Amino acid sequence: MPENLRETLLRQYAVGAITWHELRERGFEDYIAVLGGLGELGLRPPIAAMTGPNVAARERGRAILRQALRQAALDNSATFSRKGRRDAGRASFVCRSAPAV
Repeated sequence: MPENLRETLLRQYAVGAITWHELRERGFEDYIAVLGGLGELGLRPPIAAMTGPNVAARERGRAILRQALRQAALDNSATFSRKGRRDAGRASFVCRSAPAV
């Protein structure tokens, strides 16, 4: 596939103009190649619209991820002391709170 066509298709995919299915029909063999191509162009995969029959499941999944991230941030902040050191004599780390999700 010519590089300019590949780039055009990836840009269209990133803005939601075409689907993964259409990319496969046009020559992309796997999603890893799509993700790599998007990364090379500084783009991200499109965010699926919150419509359709699986909205409730997606919302539950997002809630689970948010809770896991909050818990990980709490666990991480409890691991380090106020000075950012785990143990005397070890490398020090600065621990900041995770951004709100």
